[in-house]
Amino acid sequence: MDELLLRSLTPSVLTVLVRRGADFAAAEDAVQDALVEALRVWAADPPRDAKGWLVTVAWRKFLDATRAETARRRREDRVEEEPAPGPAPAVDDTLQLYFLCAHPSLTPASAVALTLRAVGGLTTRQIAEAYLVPEATMAQRISRAKRTVSDVRFDRPGDVATVLRVLYLVFNEGYSGDVDLASEAIRLTRQLAARIDHPEVAGLLALMLLHHARRAARTASDGSLVPLAEQDRGRWDTALIAEGVVILQAALARDRLGEFQAQAAIAALHADAPTAEETDWVQIVEWYDELTRLTDSPVVRLNRAVAVGEADGPRAGLAALAALDASVPRHDAVAAYLHERDGDLVTAARLYAEAAHKAPNLAERDHLTRQAARLNARKRR
Repeated sequence: MDELLLRSLTPSVLTVLVRRGADFAAAEDAVQDALVEALRVWAADPPRDAKGWLVTVAWRKFLDATRAETARRRREDRVEEEPAPGPAPAVDDTLQLYFLCAHPSLTPASAVALTLRAVGGLTTRQIAEAYLVPEATMAQRISRAKRTVSDVRFDRPGDVATVLRVLYLVFNEGYSGDVDLASEAIRLTRQLAARIDHPEVAGLLALMLLHHARRAARTASDGSLVPLAEQDRGRWDTALIAEGVVILQAALARDRLGEFQAQAAIAALHADAPTAEETDWVQIVEWYDELTRLTDSPVVRLNRAVAVGEADGPRAGLAALAALDASVPRHDAVAAYLHERDGDLVTAARLYAEAAHKAPNLAERDHLTRQAARLNARKRR
């Protein structure tokens, strides 16, 4: 089969799908799937009309994906906005799909990316941002994953760790904007906890509940972000907090610490503080040390720098921050906050503005822009 021919036909096939009503991103995915199918079958049975074959298969792939997306959204619509505490309802097929997409023939990173795209409904850009890689890199990773599983049997489900990672990323995406998506992640994690007795499953569920408990206080009436320290703690859902703490305590008692339990412990310390000033930052730093040992993630180290700045002063936080690569997402925002606390308003204002330019969403960009404007106004007085 002539791969050059395939590449040359791709733009025209994509154009046909768009003209038929497919949005560009969905059309790209459908054409990519059709190309994978062509690579698989054309060597043995080349079509007479290559373009016509690709258009037919790509359009069928697009329709299948559209039906799957519609079905997923219908499942989300059935989920109540607030996840109810208590036992999980009967398991549906969605959780099983998560396990099937986490196939042993895939690397964990590829399995997560494929599941988020195929079942979770996230865009390639959203997944790339979660993994801190360029969108083109993530598109290639997803395409390779599709090719890998295109000719295998889905009779060996993936491991729990991969499914937990997927659920965590789906929740994070929902927590930053789409509440239904966050609730769906909680619903599925409840089901997983009902099926599997594992401390990290419990840790993830506790983490989700503790974060989701603060949802109502995270935005003001005009839609702007409200930082944790400024949130009205009276609006936090105490029932979800209590449930999350109980689940976390039971998991920690088993002495098999994992990253989700450590993250949940940090969230529990924030939830336990009556006011921002009473937050136990020293203990939070200790938990970040444990989390760093478990993951060595640059994002964890970034958050640890904030905690160190609160526990030991802004200059200690800046020293911890200096050990990190400045390209880590939200590095400028953290640096701006620590410089402001240290009294360097000029540097802080500049860094807030730079952070706003790099912000991943509109709400965060507006918040950082307001912070820069606030400090610039103070300098002029």
